[in-house]
Amino acid sequence: MDATAVHAGNVLELVREPKTPALGPPLTLHPAIAGSWRRCALDYSIDPGRRTYAPTVIDAAQLAERLVQHADLLQIASAEIDWLYEHIAGSGYALVLTDASGIVLYEKTDATLVDVFRSAGLMIGADWSERQEGTNGIGTCIAENRPVIVYREEHFRSCHIGLSCSGAPIRDHSGNLVAVLDASTLNARDTRASLAHTMALVSLSAQLIEKCLFLQQFQSETVFRFHARPEFVNLQHSGAIAVSRDGRIVAVDETALWLLRAKNRASLVGRGIDEIFDVSAAELVEPSRRTDTSLRPVRDVTYGRHFFLSLDQEAAARRSISVPTPTREILQLPPAPTRKSIFTLEDLAGEDAQMARNIRSARRVATSRVPVMIQGPTGAGKEMFARALHAASDRANRPFVALNCAAIPETLIESELFGYTAGAFTGARRSGMKGKILQSSGGTLFLDEIGDMQLSLQTRLLRVLEEQEVMPLGTDTPIQVDLRVMCASHQNLRAMIARGAFREDLYYRLNGITIELPSLAQRSDKERLIREFLATESCDGRPVAIEMDAFQRLLDYSWPGNIRELRNVIRTILAICDNDVIRLVDLPSEVRLCQTHTEETSEAPSSIERDALIQCIRDCDGNMSRAAERLGVSRNTLYRRCKRLDIPLQHSRGPIV
Repeated sequence: MDATAVHAGNVLELVREPKTPALGPPLTLHPAIAGSWRRCALDYSIDPGRRTYAPTVIDAAQLAERLVQHADLLQIASAEIDWLYEHIAGSGYALVLTDASGIVLYEKTDATLVDVFRSAGLMIGADWSERQEGTNGIGTCIAENRPVIVYREEHFRSCHIGLSCSGAPIRDHSGNLVAVLDASTLNARDTRASLAHTMALVSLSAQLIEKCLFLQQFQSETVFRFHARPEFVNLQHSGAIAVSRDGRIVAVDETALWLLRAKNRASLVGRGIDEIFDVSAAELVEPSRRTDTSLRPVRDVTYGRHFFLSLDQEAAARRSISVPTPTREILQLPPAPTRKSIFTLEDLAGEDAQMARNIRSARRVATSRVPVMIQGPTGAGKEMFARALHAASDRANRPFVALNCAAIPETLIESELFGYTAGAFTGARRSGMKGKILQSSGGTLFLDEIGDMQLSLQTRLLRVLEEQEVMPLGTDTPIQVDLRVMCASHQNLRAMIARGAFREDLYYRLNGITIELPSLAQRSDKERLIREFLATESCDGRPVAIEMDAFQRLLDYSWPGNIRELRNVIRTILAICDNDVIRLVDLPSEVRLCQTHTEETSEAPSSIERDALIQCIRDCDGNMSRAAERLGVSRNTLYRRCKRLDIPLQHSRGPIV
């Protein structure tokens, strides 16, 4: 008897009576799987042994409408999915995002496995609800409303027993399911228990997507973040509370419920913030009485536990005042209290998924001597990140010594790194010189562009790291050192190893943990970064104002020089602008003349979204309120999408109102 028949017999036998099946090896099912099997057999009448199979896929028009309806979700989730995929690439996984009914909206798959996964039905537009596909990571997650692992023979349909799936729910601010994030692999040979690691990663990504959805949903409200540990405030682990202008709680996220030990959202929503924490609503909500930049120690009223509360800075930036003028719309930004020379890890976290992951990884090794390798394109802020990590370590009060291996001539880098004694060579200082290694002893040594270090020096550096002692030029006496090393490179060091340009043993000695910094163009919080740099680089505490068309050009520009280029441009335009207002003419020509967002995004997916949105508005006779309700979004969101897709407000059978 083949595997299909055995599986079908096991399914039907177990569904008829919950006992050990008569066919095949004994099955011990998780209660969620057993319940799903009964639903599939008794409620949906699915034949588990059916040999012919074709996935159910919705038509193009239905898919386009769903993509429009979930545009905000897709924008947030796709960035997190792309990051997660990079961390499981090569493991044979497909990452899938579906809506609450199980329709696939986004997928990320190894190019070599696309056809295989599509033959299994994992494709855009496919319906993976339990009713259609039986027990599976997506449909059963929806039915159970909780994270679910479905391992091989646990699938109800025998045609899916090669799959192993891990599905996690994504909920909105009311706790309602809005999407499922799933990781599926074919022909897994490991045990079911081995999928726990994948399930944990998928669940963490789902929670981060939930957090970002919450912050976007309530960007017009005051949002506070809180946690019992100050270092977790404004990170994924913190709770989020949206508060109206009168100090009433509008919404809370799942983490806030857990931290406050609340039974449900109804027990918090509608109450005053001062009923939850021992602080007056006016102090938190009124701008004139609020300190935005500091963590505020508070206690919860019910249990008297200590928390740290902070205004969410991105939400605050989004509420910056837009002041229209007769000719130009001007964006007003509040100035930062001081210009920062050193940023903390919290400053760098932002709301970008990859950066949030980087910060969490950095915190885990901050107080250890684990070497850190920071990779990323030129100008992405590698030294800035290293300084923030040093400031978060137990060596923060000791020296942070940086050496750019690409900026110093080869003839000088040896003496700069190792130092020398008096008279070691012609032209040497009479008193000799401490090298960077000795200067950093007890603190942190940061080697930027380590890939440009010549091989002979790589050999010496490896010896120093292994023996924790340095021998300056001109002496045979080693000096003991206490080293914590961080390094950075924009080059592919593995490729350099392959061609003999970098020592493999040094690479593994330096690469305790790797931090991958995204380019500025890849960051989902680019707008936030631009606002923050405009505020922090302003002089004398004066407020910053920028014309909206100039601000849009800053958003549209690709920033090939990344954060370094952005800071330099902002410093320049702040210095040359008249009357503290940045105008389009103040921007460098390459920024001023860049393509607009509309010009850059005229590709097929946007065309499909645009056509579907126009059709929806027409079907509602131009009534924007009805169209927004049909799409499940607010009127403001609908207007924003019309503007982004360049849809004139006359694109309907009747007038748009």
